[in-house]
Amino acid sequence: MAMGLAVFTILYNIIEGLVSVYFGYSDGSFTLFGFGVDSFIEALSAFGILQMVLRIKNNPGRERGNFEKTALYITGISFYILMVGLVVSAGYSVYTKHNPETTHWGIIISLVSIFFMWALIYFKTKVGRKLNSDAMIADAKCARVCLYMSLVLLASSGLYELFKIPYIDAVGSLGLAYFSFIEAKECFEKQRTTVAVLADATNSLS
Repeated sequence: MAMGLAVFTILYNIIEGLVSVYFGYSDGSFTLFGFGVDSFIEALSAFGILQMVLRIKNNPGRERGNFEKTALYITGISFYILMVGLVVSAGYSVYTKHNPETTHWGIIISLVSIFFMWALIYFKTKVGRKLNSDAMIADAKCARVCLYMSLVLLASSGLYELFKIPYIDAVGSLGLAYFSFIEAKECFEKQRTTVAVLADATNSLS
């Protein structure tokens, strides 16, 4: 179950990233474009989780390998870079009085993302509680942050599409920047944890 959830998370984020970046660029929505970049970073993070799943399944007592540590480090740095990029794009948007051509794709993508993030949170939490796995529950909490980012995208896209509120796309970018900062911190905290914290995930692998 844990293996399937990890693989699905990777594939979903890659697809979501490609669609979001394409429409974010074509529609001139910095929030949607940044959301797409975040999805690619989430996919990278999921690769690290998949590596952790394989390690614990095959060698429960072995400490994190270089791949896992490097993946977490690169993911954390990537989130910080994304945060800076989102803040700069928000400032640029205000300075140039830039507004998206349309945000209807942001609404559609955010609604789809909310559904899948909710499903991932539900199943990861269910499996984690059933197997008493703190690692799986912690992974579900990470998906909750992604859900919050989807809600930010939905709010900014919806408000602009309905009321054409100036600079709301910039506000959405700042909202994503905040959650990117939260995720970056979590990546570096995970990097510092020991194998003992994650050893309980062994029973959740199938």
